[in-house]
Amino acid sequence: MSEFNTMEQQASYGVGRQMGEQLAANSFEGIDIPAVQAGLADAFEGKESAVAMEDLQVAFTEISRRLQAAQEEAAEAASAEGENFLAENAKRDEVTVTDSGLQYEVITQGEGEKPTLDSTIRAHYHGTFINGDVFDSSVTRGEPAEFPVPGVIAGWTEALQLMPVGTKLKLFVPQHLAYGERGAGASIPPFSALVFEVELLAIV
Repeated sequence: MSEFNTMEQQASYGVGRQMGEQLAANSFEGIDIPAVQAGLADAFEGKESAVAMEDLQVAFTEISRRLQAAQEEAAEAASAEGENFLAENAKRDEVTVTDSGLQYEVITQGEGEKPTLDSTIRAHYHGTFINGDVFDSSVTRGEPAEFPVPGVIAGWTEALQLMPVGTKLKLFVPQHLAYGERGAGASIPPFSALVFEVELLAIV
């Protein structure tokens, strides 16, 4: 049975939980939850800060520096991992490498019309990282996607114009033709090389 029985207690717990979820999404190594709770209580009760403002600023600056360094290290590792994967993948006979660095493998060759930059298309796709982990899949959802050819990542825009309707390709997309240094929200880290199976169903 819950220890939070009144509506006020339950709402209060909900507030704390939402704050905790936000904190977990923007946390740092070594965070001290009792200290967080103490700071929350002192601020709510209007008490003087237990830590001098100048010390808080120094701590915030140092933690920010550590986070940035960790992000840069992770980005460099991801970039190198992607480059190594693509270099090895390009050696396979079934893989074609375009001038931009896009790699693709033909799974099914269609005979229909090819899209242009003015086209809107319908396609099924299955997107993974180079380790095979899935980050997005219309196949899993069971619902094809529709979008304009220039409205997607550069690797897709290039590949779609090579694909007659009915074609299914496996794309190996370097980070500079994907989401690059920005990444894509929480789902795709910066500098990630990506792999897609794309089946062009129709030009709409």
